[in-house]
Amino acid sequence: MLSIENTLVSLDVIEEHFVCDLNACKGACCVQGEYGAPLEENELPILDNIYDAVKPYLTQEGIEAIEKEGKHVFLKEENKHATPLRKDGACAYTVFENGVAMCGIERAWKDGKVGFQKPISCHLYPIRITKHQHYDAVNYERWEICKAACANGKKLKVPVYKFLKDALIRKYGQAYYNTLEAFVQYKNQQ
Repeated sequence: MLSIENTLVSLDVIEEHFVCDLNACKGACCVQGEYGAPLEENELPILDNIYDAVKPYLTQEGIEAIEKEGKHVFLKEENKHATPLRKDGACAYTVFENGVAMCGIERAWKDGKVGFQKPISCHLYPIRITKHQHYDAVNYERWEICKAACANGKKLKVPVYKFLKDALIRKYGQAYYNTLEAFVQYKNQQ
């Protein structure tokens, strides 16, 4: 583990390789799983506020799920908030483009309709953050549906932290990322 600011970072984030291969997985992380995308407390009012701008990008099934369940749901068993799911199990904010699952929020963001890209948990995937009282645990999550991404990352020689540079900077800031990179450079010189 590596300690940076108020985080403990798993060495897997530095040592493992990963680059999404949407041609292989078709965006399976948006449609599979036991619940929707984990949400941070500060993202809840954002989802409430941007819904009207995002709604035109969503499928009818997604709109129905959101209007029935809410723009976000609380998972008692997990003790956290998440995006609601459609009847078919996909995240309610999922849309499809050429057979590939995409985020409707991100589509609205790319079109300049909202200032919020997508939930940080989605942007950081395959990193998962577990919040503890005094620190965040920053871990690499392995999921069978991402085998092609692991192979692609290995082939391209891109470690997880480099693939997720923008997301890590969005979450923790540029200085944090610079510290992470400095550690990797130091480690590689040993």
